[in-house]
Amino acid sequence: MKRLMYLLLGAAALTACTNRQTTQTKTDEGVLTKTAAAETAEVRLTEEFTSEIEPYKENDITPAAQGVHINRILVDVGDQVKAGQLLVTLDPTQYTQARVQLKTVEDDYNRLLPVYKAGGISAQQIQQAKAQVDVQREAVANLKKNIEVKSPITGVVTARNYESGDLFAAQPILHVMQIDPLKVIVNISEQYFPNVKVGMPVELLVDIFPDKKFTGTVSLIYPALDPATRTFKVEVRVPNANRTLRPGMFARTIFDLGEKPGIMVPDVAVQKQVGTAERYLYVITSDSVAERRAVKLGRQIGDRIDVLSGVEAGEQVAVTALSKLYDGAKVSVKQD
Repeated sequence: MKRLMYLLLGAAALTACTNRQTTQTKTDEGVLTKTAAAETAEVRLTEEFTSEIEPYKENDITPAAQGVHINRILVDVGDQVKAGQLLVTLDPTQYTQARVQLKTVEDDYNRLLPVYKAGGISAQQIQQAKAQVDVQREAVANLKKNIEVKSPITGVVTARNYESGDLFAAQPILHVMQIDPLKVIVNISEQYFPNVKVGMPVELLVDIFPDKKFTGTVSLIYPALDPATRTFKVEVRVPNANRTLRPGMFARTIFDLGEKPGIMVPDVAVQKQVGTAERYLYVITSDSVAERRAVKLGRQIGDRIDVLSGVEAGEQVAVTALSKLYDGAKVSVKQD
């Protein structure tokens, strides 16, 4: 019986020794992982910026003088108007009085002109009479503008603040917006200043029309950068013949800014440090050691991501067993 117990104990000891040897062998081999090479590739620079759609032009419709009565308002909110179209007429009383005064000074001048030619009055007197005519004519012209208010742009009436017969005060009578075309003002990072050109196409996406894409063109590049944000303004002109878009809508503009050389790795290789914004991956060195590298990332394309810093082209990065890796860990690369 004792001999049987000794045999059992010996077998158990032999098994434990074998297991320790197997574990030690696996440890010596390192963490089994697959790798992929960091590859150079041309990365398309398409950047998206959020903005608000604005009228291409807009005007407050106001007369030149305050304290006059509004005679008639000829349009209402929503009406389409053309440049030069008469929108508002005001009380013509002052205009009528000014025309009577103009007729009087014109008659005086015409009566004095033959007397001057005959030598009956001096050149200074006839010049004074002519000056009175010119001043009164200018006053009549200004008053005519004041009683006939026209639209300076083609657009749509978006606000009406008075009714016929009201006394005009400080608030504009009407507000007119040009909504075909529209414009979008975009703030773009200074690094793209050399890439943006007048006339380049821009794609416009509007959330309330998820199935539609609109196209605009860069119409103006502001010459100065904002030193606080390191951005520059770009105006995008957007055709709107069907009046689908409206000022005030939220929009996303997508700029195609060309290509740049990049270093691409599989996105599964990149991990995020918990509690921070740090991204890192493991580069497998030539002596089969995992080296943790903090990386700065660019654009993701499909299942690959552009690494802006932290990895060189041709280096091997781990793509499996990432949770088992640590900086300095011995690894064994699994071959496909």
